[in-house]
Amino acid sequence: MSEPLECLARAASDQSAQLAGSLTAEERCEFVYHWELFARPSQLAPTGEWRVWLVMAGRGFGKTRAGAEWVRAIAENHPEARIALVSASLGEARAVMVEGESGILACTPPERRPVFEPSLRRLRFPSGAQAFLFSALEPEALRGPQHSHAWCDEIGKWPLSHQRATRCWDNLLMGLRLGREQRVAVTTTPRPVPLVERLLRQQEDGATIVTRGSTFDNKANLPGRFLAAIEAEFAGSQLARQEIGGELVSDIEGALWQRALIETVRDCGEHPPHCRIVVAVDPPASASGDECGIIVASLGTDGLARVLADCSLGNASPERWAEAVAVAAETWQADRVVAEANQGGAMVETVLRAADHALPLRLVHASRGKCARAEPVAALYGAGKVRHHGFFARLEDQLCGMMLGGEYAGPGRSPDRADALVWALTELMLARVSKPRVRQI
Repeated sequence: MSEPLECLARAASDQSAQLAGSLTAEERCEFVYHWELFARPSQLAPTGEWRVWLVMAGRGFGKTRAGAEWVRAIAENHPEARIALVSASLGEARAVMVEGESGILACTPPERRPVFEPSLRRLRFPSGAQAFLFSALEPEALRGPQHSHAWCDEIGKWPLSHQRATRCWDNLLMGLRLGREQRVAVTTTPRPVPLVERLLRQQEDGATIVTRGSTFDNKANLPGRFLAAIEAEFAGSQLARQEIGGELVSDIEGALWQRALIETVRDCGEHPPHCRIVVAVDPPASASGDECGIIVASLGTDGLARVLADCSLGNASPERWAEAVAVAAETWQADRVVAEANQGGAMVETVLRAADHALPLRLVHASRGKCARAEPVAALYGAGKVRHHGFFARLEDQLCGMMLGGEYAGPGRSPDRADALVWALTELMLARVSKPRVRQI
């Protein structure tokens, strides 16, 4: 970098204009692409003899930019480099790692920008280096190709079925045999899946260097409204510790739900039409006590149940939570509203009918504890019969705190959201359907 560029980077605001005038047109164009001047130290590759650099941080930390800039530096300084770009799917590899706002094309100066050949899944850099796109959905595609470097993005969401994530990683490592110092940069939001935990265990021998960080480390480059919104939505939840704070949240031994399992059933894309929609309610015992659990779930034409919304309320009067139930039922055009009547009995029906006398209401009574009722529903998750259509931070925290022995070890005094989910999925998937019978007279 030229001396004028270095001075401009360190200059106070009142000196910037004067120094900028001393730059050539070429230097002014180059200035915005000098990553070392603008990056935070945690976004720069560590020194030393490492093999894997694991950047495990919250959303919006700048992980993608760090990975893309690392690839760009490798390509510019090592003309012989052959770099693997691996993501959860080819679509994500292209949309995020290559063409995204923080991807390789965006962070490279126009005159040195690589040529992207989508049909060949290849980037060709002016230096002679090349990068190739791979999907974790196709682990065998990495069996055979050789590379000197690799950038693996969001390994926490690589597919877990049939051990695709670990098979993809193993095939990548076995093909990493070109050049003199083979290295892998990994950028991911922390999730307690086997591959992430495996890499963390490898810190002890020094081969893996871990960089951690939170969303708020990059607050200078993130919209204030975004930061306020995620703080309001997820504050205090274990999902916030993971997705925002960048902390790997461990599962509780003996819990009915594990976080890795919930990740495998997350479904944020298109889904088949609904056959039936249920709103389930776990009313609080008092207005100042536990939450009122209100969960919306559906049964699809594909035979799978989907959790659609968590409309639960805390510190709500009976009139307020009953109104929330009525709104949820109308919004989602529910076929059935299921409400637990153990606490309040007739009062539950009265306040719900007052909110909407036409509610398709059915009262249910619990004869067993919340965790005991949850066991068959947890089995539905294990059998792959349930999907979460989106993220439900507080609900998922409660699910992961429900224990096999009947105790509750999650946040709050009671798993009211989780109990409402249990009622909803019981109604959709486990309720006994009476069949017509012929009786002898």
